Amino acid sequence: MSAQSSQRKSSRGRKSHLYEIFVAAFLLAMSLVFYLNPAALNSLRFIVFDSYQRFAPAPTPEASPVLVVGIDEQSLARQGQWPWPRTAMARLTEQLGAAGARAIVFDIMFSEPDRTSPEQMLTWLAPDQRARIESEVADWPTHDVLFGQAIERHPVVLAATLHRTPTADEFPGKAGIVVAGDDPAPFLTAFEGFTGNLTPLDDAARGIGSMNWRPDRDQVVRRIPVLFRVNEAIAPSLALEALRVAEGEETYLIRSSNAHGAAAFGQHAGVNQVRVGAHVIPTDPNAAVWIRFRRIDPNSRLSAWRVLQGEFDPELVRDRIVLIGATAPGLLDLRATPVAAAAPGVEVHQQVLEQILAGRYLTRSDVASGLEILTAIAAVLLLAFAAPRLSAGAGASLGGALILTIWGASLVAYLSWGQLFDPVFPSICAFLFGAGSAFYLYRRTELQRAEIRRAFSQYVSPSVVKQLVAQPDRLELGGEVRDLTLLFCDVRNFTTISEKLGAQELTTFINELLTPLTDIIVERGGTIDKYMGDAIMAFWNAPLDDPEHARRACEAALGMIRALVDLNLKWSAAAQDAGKPFTPVKLGIGVNSGECCVGNLGSERHFDYSAIGDNVNLTSRLENLTKRYGLPLIVGEDTARRLPDLPFLEVDLVRVKGRTAPVRIFTLLPALSVAEAEWERLKTAHDAFLTAFRSGDAARARSLLDALANRGIEELKDVYALFAKRLETLDEARAEVWDGIYEAAEAG
Repeated sequence: MSAQSSQRKSSRGRKSHLYEIFVAAFLLAMSLVFYLNPAALNSLRFIVFDSYQRFAPAPTPEASPVLVVGIDEQSLARQGQWPWPRTAMARLTEQLGAAGARAIVFDIMFSEPDRTSPEQMLTWLAPDQRARIESEVADWPTHDVLFGQAIERHPVVLAATLHRTPTADEFPGKAGIVVAGDDPAPFLTAFEGFTGNLTPLDDAARGIGSMNWRPDRDQVVRRIPVLFRVNEAIAPSLALEALRVAEGEETYLIRSSNAHGAAAFGQHAGVNQVRVGAHVIPTDPNAAVWIRFRRIDPNSRLSAWRVLQGEFDPELVRDRIVLIGATAPGLLDLRATPVAAAAPGVEVHQQVLEQILAGRYLTRSDVASGLEILTAIAAVLLLAFAAPRLSAGAGASLGGALILTIWGASLVAYLSWGQLFDPVFPSICAFLFGAGSAFYLYRRTELQRAEIRRAFSQYVSPSVVKQLVAQPDRLELGGEVRDLTLLFCDVRNFTTISEKLGAQELTTFINELLTPLTDIIVERGGTIDKYMGDAIMAFWNAPLDDPEHARRACEAALGMIRALVDLNLKWSAAAQDAGKPFTPVKLGIGVNSGECCVGNLGSERHFDYSAIGDNVNLTSRLENLTKRYGLPLIVGEDTARRLPDLPFLEVDLVRVKGRTAPVRIFTLLPALSVAEAEWERLKTAHDAFLTAFRSGDAARARSLLDALANRGIEELKDVYALFAKRLETLDEARAEVWDGIYEAAEAG
């Protein structure tokens, strides 16, 4: 059994080897794609994250701590075209400062002198006009000075623009930077230069922050860097600087990888968080924050013209961070976000600040990527394990359930914890592997079915082939122990027959004989094991179960005997027409049942579907005994015991070569030239003889044998002659040692 088990395992191992290679190759390719992170994958990931935000955007706060003063179309209509004089900016600053704003933040650049300032207007006049007016305005403060004075009196934050054009000046940062852990500079979005405001304005401001964005490839703003690198300096974003000024802080604390309490295991993973006073801002390694956007509400803004004309409630401003920026579409400060195709840039800054102040963050954890690839691998491995064991429908259902689970978990993570978990990559991997494995297994099944058709179409009936093709798992390749009924068939005196025939005639004879005999076996559900010259070996109950295998084998044997009668008539007529002598062809058939090892047996390069074992050897010896007994058919005891309703005639008790225990051998009465009406009388007389013979009653046995021989049954002539000879042995033997067993091993 151990050898059969090893053989079966080897066969199954070869069968699954290519599938395992397919799974491993898919996992390798999947991991490579994930590592390369192609733009198409990122785009799909962003589409999903954007859809989450559109489905469940951030709630609009009832009382936002951040107010937008918008330079809207109404303000432009009342105050005139943009840009407005710096005196208007000064008046905005004074009004908001007087109303108690915590910080006044300009999302506007003031990098050039105010052209409406008197000293600037002189440059437009002719020399004579300039000379008459110049002395009148010489003592007037410039608009920029007035604006600078307003800035100095209030907590104002101005903007700066970072760019790739190198500049020699150092970024005019207003706060100190404290770093815990690795140097964050290599991980920050880097620029070579910046454009600031007029120096007096920058000097007067309490904070300077970058107004730059970092849109993704599709130009949608999803993440906002809160820190940048300008040459060797670290520059805060406009929103971060507004927060610092509003909180009255002087320093930023940047925590990077390998800081105390930040798990990086020695790897340089970038920025973890930025701290401003009591506010801890989690960031990605590049110091950017994901924004969970809310819907734009134009009614929440305060129009700039109302502030300029004093037509606003100071309570709207008190203790709030006030952002001043363009909201009029014509000023072109619009940005695409996940929830809005065109949102004013100043409102994006507003939402960043709202998120930080509320402590409500949308985050993509450092371990998110690891979880995504592990989820993909787990999904693929689960499908890889299940696919060969499930039907196509069940496999598709499992794949669909996996994908739905991944998407559900991703949505729950977003809604419950504000975590961005990408369901796209694991889902695509599960879908592609499911489709690929289905095709692979379908193709393998088709090849297996084709192999089954090719291997069995010549040896078993079409109905059996059809069942094997439909259920290939019923075929145990590599060898299994099954209860079989075996049949061996051989032509008597084939050597003598072949000597009388030429090569072509012999080939024709073999084909004419074996074809109808094979058809009879196959029609009765048998499997042809092999042809051995003029001999056939066949068996029943493999590869498919057949509860009636013993009966079918016996029916096939009787059918072969009847078919030979017709063949002899045909060959006799042909010989007579050719003027040649004809000797009738005779068959010897052995049938036996018992356990055998059956399957694809042989080497890896060549194997046959065959049966081996002790019962195969016994059947072969039973077929060989037909020569000694002159019978067309001998059936083993195990087969006869299973078919008590068939008319068996016990022939003898024989000890065959290789076995110590004797076996009873039988023939079927329909195989004899005896009328059916005589079967019962013949069987009664024959059984009485065997009883007398085996009991050692020689006189009675001889009397009964003579009566049987006188019946003149051609097929039993040699049987009774053999018993007559053995009765002589009985006369010489002592009764106490007589057992009536025929020692077939001693026979020639």
